[in-house]
This record gives sequence, structure tokens and C-alpha cells, in this order.
Amino acid sequence: MLGINSLLPIVVAEVVETFSLGMVWLKVLTTSVAIRPYSIGCLVLLASSIACAAERPNIIFMLTDDLGYSDVGCYGAEKVKTPHIDQLAAEGTRFTDFHTAASICSPSRAAFLTGAYPQRAGLYMGINPNRTAHWFLGLRPDEITIAEQLSKHGYATHMVGKWHLGTEPEFLPRTQGFDSYYGMPCNFSHSPKFFDGDKVVFARTPLDRLTQLYTERVTKIIHDQATRSEPFFLYYAHNYPHTPYQAGKDFKGSSKDGVRGDVMQELDWGIGEMMAALRKSGIADNTIVIFTSDNGPTANQYAKPYRGTKYVTFEGGHRVPFIFHWPARIKEPSVSDVGINAMDVFPTLSAAIGAELPKERVYDGENLLPLFEGIPLKRPTAQPFFYYNCENLQAIRSGPWKLHLPRSQEQLPFWDRNRAFADLRNPVLYNLDTDLAESTNVAADNPQIVNELMELGDSIRQNLGEFMQRGRQQRPTGSLFPDVPVISHEKDWDTLDPAIVKAIAKQRQKRHPNHARKR
Repeated sequence: MLGINSLLPIVVAEVVETFSLGMVWLKVLTTSVAIRPYSIGCLVLLASSIACAAERPNIIFMLTDDLGYSDVGCYGAEKVKTPHIDQLAAEGTRFTDFHTAASICSPSRAAFLTGAYPQRAGLYMGINPNRTAHWFLGLRPDEITIAEQLSKHGYATHMVGKWHLGTEPEFLPRTQGFDSYYGMPCNFSHSPKFFDGDKVVFARTPLDRLTQLYTERVTKIIHDQATRSEPFFLYYAHNYPHTPYQAGKDFKGSSKDGVRGDVMQELDWGIGEMMAALRKSGIADNTIVIFTSDNGPTANQYAKPYRGTKYVTFEGGHRVPFIFHWPARIKEPSVSDVGINAMDVFPTLSAAIGAELPKERVYDGENLLPLFEGIPLKRPTAQPFFYYNCENLQAIRSGPWKLHLPRSQEQLPFWDRNRAFADLRNPVLYNLDTDLAESTNVAADNPQIVNELMELGDSIRQNLGEFMQRGRQQRPTGSLFPDVPVISHEKDWDTLDPAIVKAIAKQRQKRHPNHARKR
């Protein structure tokens, strides 16, 4: 009769094969058996842990750029057809009260990836590598991104699309937890280059082929990962419908909304191809697909029924589509009016894989998974949401009440286009339950609510900051010059010591010898 130790390699091999975790696991486990004996209890525990690993979902987080609340069919679009996005909504949960953390690109993306307000994560300005005050800034390398969280728990991590969180080597995607990168990392006007890893494959991105290129890479990642043992995370950050855009030849003239509409319909086609790849690979049922946007559109017609656009803190700048699709978990499709926000993505995906949130971090979001079981969120409905525009706290929402705070021209970021409130002397209060368009000021009728929210604003500024004022709970901004104060507004650059300005310029010339000639 064979001893238990002699049986272990066979038993372990059978368990590994049963759960299809591949030859790497087989090699490690049989080697471990040879080193020390295991008990039957250990084997049962091992089999259980392998089963749990096999059940972990794949994750695709799709972030569009400048796509507004009413830009797709299931949210009210009439001039474009988006059947594949609409199908995601019809099979999953469509949220009607989702807010991004910023009304511009970079800080919004920082919040999605870190689970914190961009002010807390230190990246609250729109990064433009062409700006003297910004070229050396980015998402700080010691921030913990959702890619790093998932990678630590055995996920392959891929990014396709726009990064916009710093262009120096210290701040690129593969320093923030991504195994691979493919795409145009900046706005086209910042840099038209297109990368595959570190290699520039297009010095000038062919915009009419952008969706095609992304779709080909996304479907390739899906098919490749379906043959491998580990689950995968794909952050698919499409550059469209941010301008400039061009539709592919098969989609030109396909919509009733000009080139932008054609681009939207091609983007929807790409999502259809992505979902078809998941189904063909047999992994669609246990793949989480999230569809949303980084901020509102540049034209209000795509943000209706809300007021405002990108760049401002009216609802149209922050409220965008959010669809959560996970057939293995969401058995009853639904439309939810629960208020959620960008910071919820990190804790939700962490919970989906059974991972604890990293320690020594403050997270401003909550796990959304209980909602799919009919369980309310822990946070109260009236928990405040803070609308910052760069460093300037501009509005606070609590339940149906939204208070726009007084502000001065000096506090406004240079991109702020809210001319109505450019020099707001008195607070303005709206009731979003009865006034989606933020058109009727009810501050005079509700002085207590105004006072409470004003006091809350004073308190949060102490933690998350205000113009030229760092907050107590703000983590550092990623910078090549960490001892130099962060100047978010180019107009304030001359407040720095001239010697510091000269040293930064010298380093820029060293890293980018052709910079002066380009200018």
C-alpha cells in the first residue's frame, strides 16, 4: 500500500487539471509536495482555493471620452443607433444617477483608477505635456491603481486606449500595474503618437482607423486570455467621442448626427465585436463589463436633460452613463436610480475578486455588489458628493439638494466655461428631484440647508484643499521635482523661484532635446 506522501503528486495533479489552472501550478504544487508532506485537510483546502481562483471573473472596464448622458440609445439618444451598448444595459444594470469625480479627463481617470477623489490622490489638474507647469507631473507611482490591486491577486492586466495621467516614463501605464499597453496615450492635440508598449507604431495616429485598431487589439486580448490560466483585467479607455475624430470608411454617413454620430455608431460596433469575442471564447458569462465616460460632452445637446457640459460642475459635466454587465451575478436586469460615483469602481472590483482594500488608504467609494442582490448601500442617500473643478470646490450635493458655492475668478481653472457662475458672490441652491436642469434657485427658501452645506464645504476644504491651498488629507502629486510646489494653473507659473524655473527648463531640454525647436 502506498503511503499518503507518495500519492500527493497524483492527487494534486488531478486537482490542478480539474480546475484548468495550467502547468505552472502543476509544477509548483508537485515540487512543494516533494519538499514537505501535506495532510488530507491541506489537500481539501488547496482544492477549495483553486476552485475559488477558477471562479474569479474577468473584468473589462470601458471608459469613453467626452460621452454625455444622452449619447447612447438606452439613455435617450435619437440620432444614433447603439444596439450593442443598449444590449449591455438590457442584460445588466443601468444606472441613472452616476457621477464622475471631475468634468475633465485626467482627474476623472485618476479617481476611477485609485478609488479616491482626485484631490485626495494628488492629481486634480488636466495634464498637458505641452504646458510648462505640467509636463513633469503625473499620477504618483506609489498610488495603488486598480490594475495593481488586481495584478497582486493573480490577474493579467492590459490597457488599450488613452492614459492621460502623465507622459514621462515614470508615470506611464506599465509603471502603474499594467502588463501591456496599446493606444494613443494623450489627446491628439497634445501628442498624436500611437504606441504598442514602448514602440511608436504611428507618429500620427490614423484617426479613421482608431476604433478598428482598438477593436482588433481588444478581441485579440480576449481570445489570447481565454486560453490561459489566469483571469484578466482590461482597461479599455477609448479616445472617442473626444475631438478630433474621424469615422472609418464603413461608417461614414451612417448616422443622423454627422461625423460625431458616425463615430458613435462605429464605437458601438466595436463593443459588439468585443462581446462576440467573449461569447466565442466561452467566457462572457463570468466577465464583468462596465461601460461609462470620463466626463460630460462638449455640447449640451448630448447631456440632456441636464444643464452644462464638460469643464463645468453643472450636472451635464459630471452625470454620464454607467452600465454594469455581469451575467453570472446579475440575474434580473434593472434600471437603478441609486446615486453612485466613480470612486465606487475600485472597491466594487476588489469585492468581486474577494480582495480586501489595500491598507493605509482612504477610499471615497463603496462596493456596489450588494445592489445586485437587492441590498441597499451602507452609505446614506444624503451622503455628500463634492464637485471640484481642479483645486476649486464649486458645489456640494446631499440627497436632492445641490449647492453651488461662491467663487472668485482667481480660483477658477483656466478651462472653466461656466460663465454664469464665474464670479459667484452668493450660494445657489437647486433641488435635483424637481429641477434636473438646475434652473431655479431655491436658496432663499431653504436657508438652513444652505448653511449646513456651506459649513460642510468649509470642513472638506481643510481635508481636500482649495485653490493654492493643500488639504490635510491630500496625498502628493506625482512629480519629477517633488520638492517644487505644484502649480495647476499655467498663469501662476511665475510665482515660482526663477532658479527653480530655470532648473526645470534645463531638465526638460535634457529629456526632450527637440522641444525648443518644436515650439
